[in-house]
Amino acid sequence: MAMEIEKEMEVEGSHIKSIQRSEDSVKVLDYDYKKCVGCGICVDLCPTKALSLGPVIEIATGLDAPPVLIDLDKCVFCGMCAAFCPVDAYKMTVNDKDYRELEEYPHLLSKAEPNERCLPCALCEPVCPTEAITVVFYPTRDVFGPLREEERGEGKGKIEVDPEKCNLCGKCAKFCEAFLLTEKEPSPTDLKPFEQLLVDEDLCDHCGLCVGICPEEAIKVEGTPLELEEEFEFSGEIEVDQDRCIGCGRCLLVCPYQAMEITKPFEGDIRLVEKQLPLCDPMGCHACFNVCPADCWYVGEDGKVRVAKDQCIFCGACANACHCLAIEVDRSKVTHTNVLETPWAEEWKEAISSVVTKSRRRPDLSGIVLPPEIEKVPIPEIEAPERDPDLLSKINRALSDVEAVINKPKVRFVWERDEISEASGKIGERIKKAKAKAAAEAEGGDGK
Repeated sequence: MAMEIEKEMEVEGSHIKSIQRSEDSVKVLDYDYKKCVGCGICVDLCPTKALSLGPVIEIATGLDAPPVLIDLDKCVFCGMCAAFCPVDAYKMTVNDKDYRELEEYPHLLSKAEPNERCLPCALCEPVCPTEAITVVFYPTRDVFGPLREEERGEGKGKIEVDPEKCNLCGKCAKFCEAFLLTEKEPSPTDLKPFEQLLVDEDLCDHCGLCVGICPEEAIKVEGTPLELEEEFEFSGEIEVDQDRCIGCGRCLLVCPYQAMEITKPFEGDIRLVEKQLPLCDPMGCHACFNVCPADCWYVGEDGKVRVAKDQCIFCGACANACHCLAIEVDRSKVTHTNVLETPWAEEWKEAISSVVTKSRRRPDLSGIVLPPEIEKVPIPEIEAPERDPDLLSKINRALSDVEAVINKPKVRFVWERDEISEASGKIGERIKKAKAKAAAEAEGGDGK
């Protein structure tokens, strides 16, 4: 007996959940269309053509709609879309267990990991386009008591910051409120999130603790140092949410100490088609800016759209969103976990290959032998038999008595249930006689 499989789809806010239930498993494919950038990688991967791109150009310029459409009838819940989505727009669970935690299935790799050179500092957190990085510093200046009132003001001391040495790492500002970093919006051509470092000399008590925490020795302080019972180390912890990290490498590019190890999900190339660029209006359209998960697009000094290739993850969303076909993206490599030798290994290898080739080889059905068509012989029309008018008249007269009886609801109720009893014996006898009379007349008898 075939196992019964049920499918249904639920919508909760921006989440479109496709659910498949069977006797031994519940599979849930959770698609968050607000996170989706419309790169189309999942469409190329899908072995059953259950996924298709929606109106991505219109979506990139403001339409609120899912960039990818899911045909629930075609979906086999293989999990390939969830395993290889570069922006984590899909999540697949099997009996509440994340698909990417199952070793027998490969998945895309993209991550950033701090190495031993990390201080940490305050540069990487604000430049991450997906807010995957969190840095916590300790201890801060207030742990050693408030800034001393008696050591503030003119003539009490002096503090200087050498702008030639300062790399705006922000450690001093994270330590003491007397320092202030003026922020600016990072851009692909200038990733530093800070413009300059200022010191509130009226607030500074010239304790000198900041001198020891500056990695570039850019701070000099003259005054009355704060005496501590023991030396301290100003440090911190950096945490990277790998589910959010897309491997763009902006944190590494902004870091003055090369303190990040980056694993990009794809290797490849992105090109601008110069002959199509006259059709591009980067200030009016902004489709490529809107869909890029790495924020690597900008407008050059010549007024034309430009892309920072070293920050691109080659997902291809911008190419799909460009209405003037001015962007081309090629992928030469996919970074993923090992494909184990399983019964479905070849199918996964073919799927991963399609991310590079952008074409999916699916089962060839052209060689299937079909049975020959059977010629259907038309069924001859049934001819009505000849009717004897005299005989038909005799039958109608014989049935007239019966018709009068069977038109009564009570008689039909008893007769249809074959419940003729002694109480209804007379009715039964009358019906029998009527039937016998009709039969006799039909044979030419007298019906007695």
